[in-house]
Amino acid sequence: MSLIRSRGNKATELRLIAIFREYGITGWRRNQPLLGKPDFTFRRERVVVFVDGCFWHGCPKCYKRPGSNQEFWDTKIATNRKRDRYVNRELRSLGWQVVRIWQHQLGKPARVASLVKRALESGLRS
Repeated sequence: MSLIRSRGNKATELRLIAIFREYGITGWRRNQPLLGKPDFTFRRERVVVFVDGCFWHGCPKCYKRPGSNQEFWDTKIATNRKRDRYVNRELRSLGWQVVRIWQHQLGKPARVASLVKRALESGLRS
C-alpha cells in the first residue's frame, strides 16, 4: 500500500485535468489548504471537486470487496465514506459547493464536464 500515490493519479486527477482542458473549464487550483484536501478548487465560484477512486471510496457501482482480510477492508472503506460525508457537510457549512466524481464517471467526459459547469454556474449566482 505504501506504493500507492495519493496525488497525480493518472486514472483520476490527471484525467480530470484533461477533461477540463478539452471542455474549456478554467479557473481551477490544486493543493488549496481546505478541509479534505479537494483535488480541484474554484475559489471565485466557491466550488470544490473531489475525484474519488471507486475502490478506495467504496463506489456502489464498482466496489468489489477483497477476498482476504475482509474485516480490515470493511472498516477502511466505511471510515473513508464517513470521512467523505463529514468533509462534504463541513465544506457546505462554510459556503462551498462540493462536487464528487467517481473514477468510473471519467469514462464519460461530456457528462463530467456538464456536472462541473453546472456547479460553477450555480456558484456564480450565489
